[in-house]
Amino acid sequence: MMQQNGILRVGIIGTGWIAEKAAITLAGLTMCEAYAVGSRSQEKADEFARKWDVKKAYGSYAELMADPNVDLVYVGTPHSHHYDVTREALLVGKPCLVEKAFMANRRQAQEIIDLAHERKVFLAEAIWTRYQPVVNMVRELIANGRIGTPRLLTATLGYSMGEKPRIMRADLCGGALLDLGVYALNFVRMFFPADIVSIDSQCVKSKTGMDLTNAITLVLADGMLCNLQSSAACVGDNIGVIAGTDGNLIIDNINNPQTITVNGPDRTYIETIRVPKQITGYEYQFMACRQALIDGLLEPLEMPHAETLYIMELMDGLRQKWGIRYPMDRDF
Repeated sequence: MMQQNGILRVGIIGTGWIAEKAAITLAGLTMCEAYAVGSRSQEKADEFARKWDVKKAYGSYAELMADPNVDLVYVGTPHSHHYDVTREALLVGKPCLVEKAFMANRRQAQEIIDLAHERKVFLAEAIWTRYQPVVNMVRELIANGRIGTPRLLTATLGYSMGEKPRIMRADLCGGALLDLGVYALNFVRMFFPADIVSIDSQCVKSKTGMDLTNAITLVLADGMLCNLQSSAACVGDNIGVIAGTDGNLIIDNINNPQTITVNGPDRTYIETIRVPKQITGYEYQFMACRQALIDGLLEPLEMPHAETLYIMELMDGLRQKWGIRYPMDRDF
């Protein structure tokens, strides 16, 4: 239960760069704070707490979860560890915000969501783009007919990531899909949730057998065609384009949009719309979790559990086609 002053006290699990980004974000918020950090090493937890001015430092995840003052557990570990950490937190009644990709596969995701519902504990996926104001901005532009009828979506996300273990190793749920492709799939779904009637895809694998670069084509029931690319092997333009019968919208970065460029017929420039000034862009997911907890919800409105499961199922199907298997994949 939150303090009387309404400040959400977040316990961060993990001390990597994504945990640091969460700490930076929380430091800039007035109604949320980085209250505690948990690591498998007390030394690492202490160092993180000193660096980011976090009140409590725990040398185990269990200790952080046992702290009655932690209102929300933020799971910032590699994908491969999400299941065990989240399950442990839910079993002691702690609300959780779990980094993307939510779990290794749909089976794990279903089990964790079922547990949250059974225990009546709040659970959310931290796919940060879903919570940002730009989502409703783009939806309104489309709904207001600014580009006519949408027909084609293209989205690319690429980073040159070298041979990072979390990309190269199956036991860490490696590959570009769960790390980067998940953003491209969400970019489609948050604007065009129509049923997918067909999927085609290709991937180029690393020497360790993980997908390094992939291309996915979706045809939706409403007539939209979506071309998506993600890569952990190159510097992508990271642009998203939604093209309609009367114009297009160009989103400058599908991973953290800053501008929407509106073009009319014959690609004539109309305007550039900027998103509200942000701390890091992560703040919206923490604020959404706070509001959901105040409202007594078990899931955030911005990213319902059904949508998390749908995305996990899509990624399972793609990996099956590509022959990419993790140790946690009992079902295929």
